[in-house]
Amino acid sequence: MIQRILLFALLGFFLLSTIAYAEENVDADAEKIALYRQMEAVTLIPWYYLAAIDRYEANIRDADGQETGLININISEEKWYGFVPFQQPATPELLQMFGGIGQDGDGDQLADKDNDIDVLYTMASYLKESGYTSQDIRTALWNYYHRELTVMSIMNYAKLFQQYQTISLDETAFPVPKGYNYSYRSTWGDARGFGGRRIHEGTDIFASYGTPVRATTYGVVELKGWNKYGGWRIGIRDIYNRYHYFAHLNGFAEGLEMGDIVEAGQTIGSVGSTGYGPPGTAGKFPPHLHYGMYKDNGKTEWSFDPYPHLKRWENNNP
Repeated sequence: MIQRILLFALLGFFLLSTIAYAEENVDADAEKIALYRQMEAVTLIPWYYLAAIDRYEANIRDADGQETGLININISEEKWYGFVPFQQPATPELLQMFGGIGQDGDGDQLADKDNDIDVLYTMASYLKESGYTSQDIRTALWNYYHRELTVMSIMNYAKLFQQYQTISLDETAFPVPKGYNYSYRSTWGDARGFGGRRIHEGTDIFASYGTPVRATTYGVVELKGWNKYGGWRIGIRDIYNRYHYFAHLNGFAEGLEMGDIVEAGQTIGSVGSTGYGPPGTAGKFPPHLHYGMYKDNGKTEWSFDPYPHLKRWENNNP
């Protein structure tokens, strides 16, 4: 009961704050973080996990990763209502009788699937059932999504949000620093012959051996090592479900490991000509960076042309 009273008091403060600040055009991210933190105070689920789930859901609901509202978590009707014969706001007790997880977060005695506060409180309550440790949260996410890439992505987003105490991580950088000679053109979709007929899933940036290669966004190192096509390569996933692939590297930045956080503009390796063979193969083509981008929609992942992004980042290259 005390927890519920505290919840309603905090959420009442949030609603009043939202009204008071509306005329001042408060930053949406700050407003969202305030709500995440208020939910953390009530449920003890760290705010950055709620923010990470919300960010992931925004990504899969909109192809460009743009939010569609304040809270973008979309709990399915099957999960929310269970086997209730009607699908409209109802008491949490009724939903629970039919296996639904919908909760009342704003104190109106109804679990409303279209109410941001009810949805966020429901998700936090669901996570809380498994426990509070990082592994407990991971287990809850697996039970909810049943997809390893989704779980890994959300946990990595949470790591980034916890590290920087913000959800605004939009800084970008061109992969080659200013002052180095390089050239590139749009090569996405070109034919490739090594290993069988396939298309080129990226843009080649030609530069000299040893030219620094930089992370293009904030993200977490998801992959590092050898691939017979890409040679020494690194994969980094950002908070918008985009996977950034850097291949044919001459080597990696010292100390960089899988699971590490990287920042836009941080050196992660150097240009080489590795690949097209077993580990250590190099020199079968001129030195260059193969840069690819992939998008995940929660069900599948596909490559897309990174050239427009590269041109934009090049124009803003610090």
